[in-house]
Amino acid sequence: MKMLVTGATGKLGARIVETLLKTVPADQLAVSVRNPEKAEGLRARGVEVRHGDFDQPESLDSAFAGIDRLLIISADGDNETRIKQHTDAVAAAARAQVKFIAYTSLANARESKLFLAPPHQAAEEAILKTGIPYSFLRNNWYLENEMGSIQGVIAGAPWVTSAESGRAGWALQQDYAEAAAAVLAGKGHENTVYELSGKLMTQEELASAVGEVLGEEVSVQQVDDASYADMMKGAGVPDFIIPMLVDIQKGIRDGELEVESNGFEKLLGRPATPVNEALSQMVNQLFAKQNDA
Repeated sequence: MKMLVTGATGKLGARIVETLLKTVPADQLAVSVRNPEKAEGLRARGVEVRHGDFDQPESLDSAFAGIDRLLIISADGDNETRIKQHTDAVAAAARAQVKFIAYTSLANARESKLFLAPPHQAAEEAILKTGIPYSFLRNNWYLENEMGSIQGVIAGAPWVTSAESGRAGWALQQDYAEAAAAVLAGKGHENTVYELSGKLMTQEELASAVGEVLGEEVSVQQVDDASYADMMKGAGVPDFIIPMLVDIQKGIRDGELEVESNGFEKLLGRPATPVNEALSQMVNQLFAKQNDA
């Protein structure tokens, strides 16, 4: 049986491949990457490295050839681009006659009104239309996405949010990676949907957990969206990213990520890493990098 992971040099993809290599023989694993040179380390370990670029759909035919189980990791970029990339990847998988497709989706993707939802909705619909057995891994929110806020707190800034009392299910990328690896390499996951979420928390509860890890009280500043955008600009966030950050705050405020879930328990036999433990890992890694700099 041959399995393949797309985007394997990205942050999530790299974690998934490392997790797979703990239990899967390297010669059963292939990766599809835009730049094969960046995956030379995997090739040296016996993983088959293939060129596959979502922006060059013709490259995906050879990338997916002979693959039994495929994990499509959602791409980055604007929604229009991602919709085309995802549907092109699914079409290539169908042409290659893969036997199973796993896809990293978004919390409550089918009904979500989050601005990020359309590419995931398009991908899920395209996969369903192929008739190929599938598993949708509906990831909630990466705790690593809050690293900028954590760094700001360490520098003495308040935790700024416009999400009010909205809750999200933050979890580490490693947790999501282990869940994806379990589905790709495991059995009995045909035609399944897994909502994957950490413990639902408000921004204020998350900020309090950050304070516990740092050993200090973290002040939370609740603002409106316009003020949030202004403060992000003042903090040096690039202009093109600010609307996305505002939309994320709005999505959390509107409950788009408030999705109860036991997906991690089903796949890993445990819940997501407890938030204080996860934050401790992140903070320790951050200080280690600072000390190495």
